[in-house]
Amino acid sequence: MSWNFKNIVRNVITSIKPGKIQGEAARHARRAYRRNLSLSNTVFAVTIFFLFLPLLVLILYSFNSSTGMNWTGFSLRWYNRLVNSRELWRAFRNSLYIASTSAITATILGTMGAIGVNWYKFRLRGYVQTISFLPMILPEIIIGVSLSIFFAGLGIPLGLFTIYVAHTTFNLPFVFLMVMARLDEFDFSIIEAARDLGATERETLFKVTLPICMPGIMSGFLTAVTLSLEDFVITFFVAGPGSSTLPVFIYSAITRKGGVTPLISALSVVMILGTVVLSIMLRRFLKFIAAK
Repeated sequence: MSWNFKNIVRNVITSIKPGKIQGEAARHARRAYRRNLSLSNTVFAVTIFFLFLPLLVLILYSFNSSTGMNWTGFSLRWYNRLVNSRELWRAFRNSLYIASTSAITATILGTMGAIGVNWYKFRLRGYVQTISFLPMILPEIIIGVSLSIFFAGLGIPLGLFTIYVAHTTFNLPFVFLMVMARLDEFDFSIIEAARDLGATERETLFKVTLPICMPGIMSGFLTAVTLSLEDFVITFFVAGPGSSTLPVFIYSAITRKGGVTPLISALSVVMILGTVVLSIMLRRFLKFIAAK
């Protein structure tokens, strides 16, 4: 009985410490044990901790009852003020309106442009393909200043319309690039088969080409929405009175208060949660689209 008990204890100890195992299993266990404690895994864990530590501090102090960095107690007062802030919700509505309209416009123009450049051969094809990537290469501050000067020269007052035009301008190349990548993998024999079956050019476009390119189109649309929602630099130069978006509102609140307040921390927590939920939903949606 005691001998069986000693064997059981020995087996438990050797299962916990891979170095005590004998034979071929010992070598595999030791290699797995060393991989788990390798330098790369340690650096990865430290990097992830370094990146997410500010978010954890932000979440913690959004529940602080005081405005300072000294913890005085748990409170939901800042979330209550967040719900009742009319200026914040106005900026949030502006952001959603600009993001949706500019993303839809950029998706339509970028998709049609990618199909046209990919299908048809014309003299300025290379020039159009090169010039379309300039907004991706140029710094945002140059785009913002140039657009501000452009609108001032035309006498267009700064407001939601100018933000819409600016966001459509810098979103367009991203949609163009993603649809072009999808078209590069396109099997043009499908187009020829559709033509042989009597489909017109318009029917081929709407019933064959666009459905096949839908994953790239949806990826471009979602990228445009994301870039529009988070943009600050370009929006700062083309926004007018009463047309502030959410990033501009956050910047104004920080500069007025002289730093990040618990109200901004609470807003950041809500945005983080919303981003996580939307990312999960959109990831599943894109998988569903790609599967079709």
